[in-house]
Amino acid sequence: MQTATVHELRIKRHKRLRKKVSGDVSRPRLAVFRSNKHISVQLIDDASGRTLAAASTYEKGLKIKDTGNVAAAQVIGKLIAERAKEKDIKKVVFDRGGNKYHGRVAAIAEAARESGLEL
Repeated sequence: MQTATVHELRIKRHKRLRKKVSGDVSRPRLAVFRSNKHISVQLIDDASGRTLAAASTYEKGLKIKDTGNVAAAQVIGKLIAERAKEKDIKKVVFDRGGNKYHGRVAAIAEAARESGLEL
């Protein structure tokens, strides 16, 4: 029997988490994707399958030197909170994407809370 890779285990945890976490128009899902170099977040309405807002270290307008660290995650957390406010979204459901609530993932959540988003 072959052992599962780190990626496969994360996908498995994310599927288990998604059974309980779902977003709608009034309270969309704040989904986090973390790679080694970048981090991205989306506000998703699962009822209609639409992305309401997104923020990522891939964006050209951002002036971030190192994109794969906690400081970059804090910038992205503040950015998604601002974009949510523009769309009159105050409450969200946090989806950590199968990752531990630690480091960059936690930094996004904390920065979003500080900027006025309710998780």
